[in-house]
Amino acid sequence: MIEEIKKQYATNHYTHYPKGEFPPYLAYGFRPIFLLLAPYIVISIILWSLTFAGYISLPFMEDTLNWHMYEMIFGIGSAGIMAFFLTGAPELFPGTIPVVGKKLAFITLLWLAGRVGFWFIDYLGIYLVGFLNIALLVYITALVIKPLFADVTKRHISLGFSLVSLILAQVLFFASAGNLISFDTHSTMLLSLGLFMVLVLLAIRRVNMEAINELLEHEGIDETFYARSPRYNLAIFCVTLYTLTEFFYPQNPILAYLALASAASILNILNDFILKDNNILFKPFIIYLMSILILMALGYGFLGFDYLNDEIFALNHFRHFLTSGVFGMVFYVVMIVISTVHTGRLLFTNIWLNIGFILIILSTFIRSFIPYYEEFIMMAYISSSILWAIPFIIYMKIFFPYLLNKRADGIPG
Repeated sequence: MIEEIKKQYATNHYTHYPKGEFPPYLAYGFRPIFLLLAPYIVISIILWSLTFAGYISLPFMEDTLNWHMYEMIFGIGSAGIMAFFLTGAPELFPGTIPVVGKKLAFITLLWLAGRVGFWFIDYLGIYLVGFLNIALLVYITALVIKPLFADVTKRHISLGFSLVSLILAQVLFFASAGNLISFDTHSTMLLSLGLFMVLVLLAIRRVNMEAINELLEHEGIDETFYARSPRYNLAIFCVTLYTLTEFFYPQNPILAYLALASAASILNILNDFILKDNNILFKPFIIYLMSILILMALGYGFLGFDYLNDEIFALNHFRHFLTSGVFGMVFYVVMIVISTVHTGRLLFTNIWLNIGFILIILSTFIRSFIPYYEEFIMMAYISSSILWAIPFIIYMKIFFPYLLNKRADGIPG
């Protein structure tokens, strides 16, 4: 019975798989990306913490803060975009041919070139590095824009607008880094972070629908989970309004209330998880998915709280609820979901995955509340970075064998 269920979902995703033989690591969009992304996350965060603490220096890079912000947002975020769209497009848009083989290798190498380029931006120059990174998102957008607009229902058109907004934000970042515009790079990174939160809400709605309904099906629960659009749309509206206001009017007192409105609207999404006849709130994978929304709500809630203080002192630290927390949890959970479902297996949890989940939350709280124990700042930076890296090491240990071998059910992909 379980094998029949797995094949049923697999055939929905792989109906138009290209003919030919492809090595497992190039057999579907998520495979090479996750094989590179997990170790890259670990290396980047450990290097940053050691550099910030003064234990090491990166002689090939002068502005390590810009490197840290850009790589944690766009370096990692662009890989997430690649994995989500290259894996999800055949499912979202029936008839779409999956990107595999040499074309997939080229896209992956383009992402890798962008990462190496930014590490050596002082030698390669802002314009070449900017071109490499912007070209990647433009290329991904070009691959999905046709099915987005060809879809009669236009159900996923918001994903296209989100991609375009991130391309524009990336252009603004490199333009500011090259002193072509008056905006500073920090403000463009905050804009980009907010736009990524919008994309997370758009993406997680679709992930929740697929993952939770598969879990309900596998457990024999005769009820359907709905990720209701009005709730997500309200949250997206509030987050977008806060993001744009902060970018254009960074000192405006209304930011406190826009941040709190964002937090409240995000918490409202949690009502989706309350089913009519069954309690699913404490099922392990449900908790994983809910935590993404809770961490995002905490991020905007604490930003609003800080804006209401007479003296703003912790905004950049509280923002780590969105970076370390939301980004960390999104990538951890989505990598697990995709690496399991799209390699022909059923979703599962175990003690090690639960430990990874707890460590991301613990790391986020340590990092976000540094202003309240600044005398231990170096210890907090290093410990939170190590704790944040461990879940992705756990991911590599469990899921790399899945990524490097053919699907368990024998279906191509």
